[in-house]
Amino acid sequence: MRILVVEDNLALLESIVKVLKQDFVVDQASDGEDGLFMAMQNIYDAIVLDVMLPEKNGFEIIKTIRQEGIKTPVCFLTARDSLEDRVKGLDLGGDDYLVKPFQAAELIARVKALLRRSGSLGIDHAITYETIKLNGKEYPIEISGQHLKLTLKQYELLEYLIQNKGAILTKEQIYDRVWGFESDTTMEIVEVFMHHIRKKLEPFGYHKDIQTVRGIGYTMKRP
Repeated sequence: MRILVVEDNLALLESIVKVLKQDFVVDQASDGEDGLFMAMQNIYDAIVLDVMLPEKNGFEIIKTIRQEGIKTPVCFLTARDSLEDRVKGLDLGGDDYLVKPFQAAELIARVKALLRRSGSLGIDHAITYETIKLNGKEYPIEISGQHLKLTLKQYELLEYLIQNKGAILTKEQIYDRVWGFESDTTMEIVEVFMHHIRKKLEPFGYHKDIQTVRGIGYTMKRP
């Protein structure tokens, strides 16, 4: 799963990223313009968003992404513990609110709660599709009770497809989500990995569930 953290306090940003990287893939931005650009890619499972940011504040960011139909769960961070700010953030489409200073354990708990409510994460932290069960990237996946080991990128790709089952994902979205903005690989890597995933799922009859949408990207659904 991929989390975006937008925070202009660099020491705090580094601390948050370090904590969340124990469980997630994490991208970061230290100003509102960069944060908005990254959030608009719609490749994240959750966003941790500071309210007071240079360039654009957190309220402006969430207002823009919600207007664009992006429903990524957002947890606001702020040093201002006022009822007015909390209400405004939630009214604009925020999902949770955490007041600084906070404990690392509370942040992780809040993020996981957002993921469970959005359906990205099950109660047991598993992600499922038909008889496929993903228990975390450090474990083999289960298919009808059998284990299948994937590489890290293969796991992240399958995870992204399952989390968005039935939806069409563009090649650009998949590339940015799995390989990241700073990757030096080319877009063709997406097709290569789709081929590998299909080959590994073929013995279980799921290779046809990864469908190519010509000229756009891919979707995962029953054929």
